[in-house]
Parts: sequence; C-alpha cells; structure tokens
Amino acid sequence: MDGVLVIGGGPAGLMAAQAVLDAGQPATLVEAKPSIGRKFLMAGKSGLNLTKMQAMGPFLASYGLAEPRLRAALRAFGPAAVRDWADGLGQNTFTGSTGRLFPAVMKASPLLRAWLERLDAQGLTRHTRWRWQGWATDDALRFDTPEGHVTLRPHATVLALGGGSWARLGSDGTWRHHFAEQGLESVPFAASNAGLVVAWSPAMARHFGAPLKAVAFRSGDAVSRGEAILSARGLEGGGLYPLSAAIRNGKPLSIDLAPDRDLDTVRNRLARPRGKASMSNHLRKALGLSPVAIALLNEFARPLPTEADRLARLVKAVPVSHQGLRPLDEAISTVGGVPWTALDDGLMLIDKPGTFCAGEMIDWDAPTGGYLLSACFATGRLAGETAARWAG
Repeated sequence: MDGVLVIGGGPAGLMAAQAVLDAGQPATLVEAKPSIGRKFLMAGKSGLNLTKMQAMGPFLASYGLAEPRLRAALRAFGPAAVRDWADGLGQNTFTGSTGRLFPAVMKASPLLRAWLERLDAQGLTRHTRWRWQGWATDDALRFDTPEGHVTLRPHATVLALGGGSWARLGSDGTWRHHFAEQGLESVPFAASNAGLVVAWSPAMARHFGAPLKAVAFRSGDAVSRGEAILSARGLEGGGLYPLSAAIRNGKPLSIDLAPDRDLDTVRNRLARPRGKASMSNHLRKALGLSPVAIALLNEFARPLPTEADRLARLVKAVPVSHQGLRPLDEAISTVGGVPWTALDDGLMLIDKPGTFCAGEMIDWDAPTGGYLLSACFATGRLAGETAARWAG
C-alpha cells in the first residue's frame, strides 16, 4: 500500500494521520474497536481538558525529568498550537481560571466529529474492527478484520496503540506481546494518575462519598493541593494523582489538614484551653477542620496526643497507611511501554526502520490537567511528520 499506515484511533493516532496528510502523503488509519476515539470521548464526559495554557517553562516542568525528545515535541506543538488547532476545526475554546483549555461546548464529541470530517476531506482511509496481530516473517503487518485476515506492507507505519489502562476502550497493552516476538524491548506498565487502596476501619463507612477539601498531599518531595473523595475502596481524586510516581516508588504519603497555616499557628491555636469540649470539637473550633478531616486524623493517628505541639505536627502531616495504587486498568494513565532508548529523534524504532511510535505507548509520565492529551498530540504530530518524510 502507498503512504503511511497509522494503527490506533486515539488522539495520538489521529494527530499522526493529520500530520501525514498535511505533508501530502496518503494515510490509512485502522482501529481495533468499532469506533474511533473511544477513550478520547470518555475523557470528555466531564469536560474535555485539551491542554494547560501556561508559559513553556512551567508547562514542561509539569512533565518532571522528561526525555528531551518529549520536551522538543511539546515545544513544537505546545499549548498555543493545540488551541489554534481546535479553533481551526471550528471548535471555539476558552481558558478556565486554572489555565486549563476546554472546548466551549465542554464536550469531546463535536470536536472529534469535526476532526474526522477534516481528515476524511483530506483523503484519510480508515477502517474499524481491524485488530493488529503483529508482524509476519517478511515484516508485513497482519490484521484480523471483519472480512478475514489482511496483510499490509505500507511505506511507513505509525503505532499509536495506547498504554495499559482502560482496556475496554482499546488501551489493553497487548501490543507488548508482538514486540516481544520480534525481540523489541518494552517496559512493563505501571499505574499513574490513580487512586489509593485503603483498608478503612468500619468507623469510616459513614464518610464514604465525602470530599476532602482544602488539604495538601505530600509524598517524598512532591506536594499537591487539591481534593480527594473517600470511597469504600480508598481515596480518589485530582489532589492525589500528581503524587502517583512518588507513591509508586514507595515514598510515604501524608496529608496536611491545615495547609494555609504554618506549624506555629496550628500549635498556638491547639494550645488554647478546650475545657470540657471533646477533641473533635476542639479541632473543629480551633482549626475549622471538617468532620471528614477529623475522621482521617483519628483513622491514621489514634490515640491523638493531647499535647499541642505533637498534635499540631500530626495535623500538618497525617501519615496515611495504604496498600498502594489502584489496579492498572483503573488508572487514568500508565507509565511503561516503549523505552526512549529504542527510538530515534523522529520516534522511529531503531530496530524496526520505517516504524514509528506515538502517544501513551511510549514510556513517559504526566499529570492530569491537559498534560496527558498535550503529549499525545505532540508525539503523534512528530511521528506523523517523520513517517511522512520516510514514506516520501
């Protein structure tokens, strides 16, 4: 077949296909599921967060000690480029108070529909229910399709097969088996942006579903301000997700229940006479702690000390006992996949010339808040551009 074959119909694959078509090369996109962009649509159910509109320095810093090639891709297709791309599809956007960029309609489906219409108009050929079955002995690509087995030999291939979470939406990670058959290296997947497993005592049941607000989470050197929700299974929420890497690496987790007050202030307030008030009432009146915050303090630090200094230190750093991150398929994203050492500067597999990788199947990590989609867009764009040059 002529041109470039893109395997995977998520945001990275779609952006790769667009880059190929923009370069004047034919593009064919195949997707294992019955429809395109399933995880993309799921992400948009609560408002599609496309990127974070901020200066490039702090934007890149949110990716931690990221591989230089990822940083280069993000510089080439950063927040402003994402906004211009969405606007170019006729999808008006707005920037929220936290800098996050959203479509004005707060849905993914109109944007995806406009995107596919644009790609179709540029000549994209696309097939659904085509599941990749790896490489044949002559390096041709094998597929199971509704019409039977199909073998393709494109001029170049972009793999945008996703990570290891949300298997029902298409990111099942089974592509690692095909890599292993070819002797291609991949890193086992691990959860990122995931909730915590906590074995609560029975006393916590009445707080399930309650939000934990106005707190700060700390694990190792990482600190995150944000909310979490107590559930029967543990703790979930945006306040915890940025700490996934530290928690995954075994760093202890603590919660500051009074992040806007320093230790001396908390100590002085707790040193006030409490008379006949219970400890819970004393904590509520002295510091304004919510019932769920007080319950957490009791859950992880009972019996509470009566001495003000020791109690203040606990309030500022409640030690959280947990059983680790939620299972892989419940994570918002994953780390692991294709290591950077297996890729060249254009995201081509060094040991499989003409085959490029994009999106979450590459071993990078990012918090929620627009950063995940931005990196998928940016790596898809880069892989598509270099694949088009290779095919040409």
